[in-house]
Amino acid sequence: MALTIGDPAPNFVLPDETGNEIALDALRGKWVVLYFYPKDNTPGCIKEACAFRDEHAAFEGKNAVILGVSLNDAKDHNKFITKYNLPFHLLVDTDAQVSTAYESYGLKKFMGKEYMGITRNTFVIDPEGKLFKIYKKVKPETHPADVLNDLPED
Repeated sequence: MALTIGDPAPNFVLPDETGNEIALDALRGKWVVLYFYPKDNTPGCIKEACAFRDEHAAFEGKNAVILGVSLNDAKDHNKFITKYNLPFHLLVDTDAQVSTAYESYGLKKFMGKEYMGITRNTFVIDPEGKLFKIYKKVKPETHPADVLNDLPED
C-alpha cells in the first residue's frame, strides 16, 4: 500500500551523525522535512544538502526541522556535515528499514547496471505526525526552495 497525504508518517528511531537517536515521535509539534538521498559527498547530494543548508534559517522560521537520510554510516555523515557546514542532522539507515518504510529504497538502474539503493524523495510531516507532502525523484538544486514554499506560514 502506497503512502498517501494524510496518512500517519511511518515512525522511526535512527542514530544521527553523532550516534544520538532521533525519534519521529519526539518531533511532534514541529514540521519535519525528511529527505532521502543516495550517498554522502556525491554531486547531486552535495547540491541538495547545500541548498537545504542555505535555506535552513527560513525553515527554522517556519518551525521546521530538516533531517537527511541515507545508507551512509555516522563517520561518513560527520565528514559530509563538516565539509559543507550542514546545520541539520543526517540519519544513519544502514539496513534501509526506514528508507523502505518510506518507499525510498529499491532497485535502481544506472549506466546499464542494476543495484539496490535510495531514491531521492522527500516527505514533509506535519506537527501531528501525518504526511503533508510527498516529493518523488526530486531535482537536487531546486527542491529545497520548493519545499520551503510549500510549507504553510505559522
